[in-house]
Amino acid sequence: MVRILVLGDVFGRPGREILKRCLAPFVHMNDIQFVVVNAENAAGGRGLTPKIVDELLELPIDVITAGNHIWEYSSIHPYLESYPIIRPLNVNTNLPGQGSGVFQSRQGHSIAVVCMQGLVYMTGKGEACSNPFHTVDACISELKKKTKIVIVDFHAEATSEKRAMGWFLDGKVSAICGTHTHVQTSDEEIMPDGTAYISDLGMTGPHQSIIGVDKDVGLYKFINNQKIKFKVAQGGVCIEGVIIDVNDKTGQANHIERVRYSGDC
Repeated sequence: MVRILVLGDVFGRPGREILKRCLAPFVHMNDIQFVVVNAENAAGGRGLTPKIVDELLELPIDVITAGNHIWEYSSIHPYLESYPIIRPLNVNTNLPGQGSGVFQSRQGHSIAVVCMQGLVYMTGKGEACSNPFHTVDACISELKKKTKIVIVDFHAEATSEKRAMGWFLDGKVSAICGTHTHVQTSDEEIMPDGTAYISDLGMTGPHQSIIGVDKDVGLYKFINNQKIKFKVAQGGVCIEGVIIDVNDKTGQANHIERVRYSGDC
């Protein structure tokens, strides 16, 4: 059995700081063997920089996944080629990086991680995406030649698209974890053919906010229908995600539980 922690979108400095304080003790306390963290919003709430990648990889993080905001800073492009960062596989323009990879757990288990981006209501900087359902199938077939354990981060807005992907991949992968909305859902389950599923992991960051943004800034925007300078909130910081137990012989998930951790670290 392999115990895997998958964390939702790290938002700005507050998200990074709680990981610095709490991730290592949490991993130890829960006997976690492999950690996947979505960090496409780790730089000021939008994007990722080389300095922040270095900072995050000093922690017990094995793989960083991304999404539509990964292209915010061009300085990250060289890191996408040589660091354990997985950007959306179905980006179909000439952009750097890989959409999948196979990594080793602390106990030597091979674990594949795939990142896909949804199409419904999704926009991003500098990229266009192909149909994720078409793209992911071929990728998984190749990865399963190397390992039975496959974790998918599906970075998408619409719950319907995420649920559809869950049913599409049930029995083909160990887990499919939705990201992007920053709001943790309560629909975690082991699907009929052994795939762990949750529509959204939530956000590792400030929850006294509007999906990470200072609430006064967000309220002004909605009430006045005007843009206003982006500001990261500070209060109510916690870690959100799931712990998944996977049978290393079959690749099927045995257990999934939600994490919402803001304890004394």
